[in-house]
Amino acid sequence: MLYMAEEKLHIDTDWKKQAQEEKRRLAEQAAATKAKEPAIIAPPSGPGEARAAGRPRAQMPPASFSTLVQSLLTQALFYLGDLSARGAEPTVNLEMAKHQIDTLGVLEEKTKGNLSEDEQKLMDTVLYEARMRYVSVAAQFT
Repeated sequence: MLYMAEEKLHIDTDWKKQAQEEKRRLAEQAAATKAKEPAIIAPPSGPGEARAAGRPRAQMPPASFSTLVQSLLTQALFYLGDLSARGAEPTVNLEMAKHQIDTLGVLEEKTKGNLSEDEQKLMDTVLYEARMRYVSVAAQFT
């Protein structure tokens, strides 16, 4: 029986060595793969969002006036309860929605006379729609 116990110990030790060697090889492969990937400067996803493994990153739109305006509008609509995070219930925060709409108003004032015709149309439309939506939602809470 003593011989069996020693043999079992020997097998267990071999298995452990194999597992450690495999773990080391996988770590080396992961390090080599990571070294080939470009460095990421910004986090791959927004706060509270986990990027699914293997899912390609969304292409960021170029920075522009229209992207800025649409971003502020999206935030206002989020706070008005028109948008929500995937799987979450929409919530209304009139104070934050008003802040986003007021920020759009400041942007309009500061860019007056410096916008192209299309940019001015976008600004006018976005502000009108956001303000009307705010009034509609606020009326439900009064």
